Amino acid sequence: MSLEHLWAGWRTEYVSSIPGAANAGTETELDTLVDHPLDDPNRCVFCRIEASGPPSDENCVLWRGKTTFAVLNAYPYTSGHLLVMPSRHVRSMADLTEAEGIELWGTLRAGVAALEATYVPEGVNIGANLGRAAGAGIPGHLHLHAVPRWAGDTNFMTAVAGARVLPETLADSWARLRGVWPA
Repeated sequence: MSLEHLWAGWRTEYVSSIPGAANAGTETELDTLVDHPLDDPNRCVFCRIEASGPPSDENCVLWRGKTTFAVLNAYPYTSGHLLVMPSRHVRSMADLTEAEGIELWGTLRAGVAALEATYVPEGVNIGANLGRAAGAGIPGHLHLHAVPRWAGDTNFMTAVAGARVLPETLADSWARLRGVWPA
């Protein structure tokens, strides 16, 4: 079965006329709470993690650089699912400084190398969900995903039960990746 396209140019006017649509993807109150105390539960979760101290299996931070850090995803798709992000609270690629952009991609490259050495995946998904409409759960703090993948890794549990079976704890994933993270 082939995919067909239905062109509906008239939808742009309709979608943009929906109340609140003009503000879709803009900062929400939670996205802007970077000036709150570090223990404030309304502060961006990534900013709280960034301020949580040196890398440890408790904060799941794998590595810290001058302007970026890498952390395990608390809700992983697979074991080893990591996030790479700027230490500074920025929402878009355009907001990154040159130094942040360079270190961000270098950190992602190091993270993929660590995933490949640790898990020997058959592939790695790398992606970013920029904005709530693109699927970002935390749209106010830019972050990149690196997810190790294997042929057939979506099994019946995901397809039928809507659940994922992870063969190791986050602490085990942290120890394995931290042990091979490039210096």
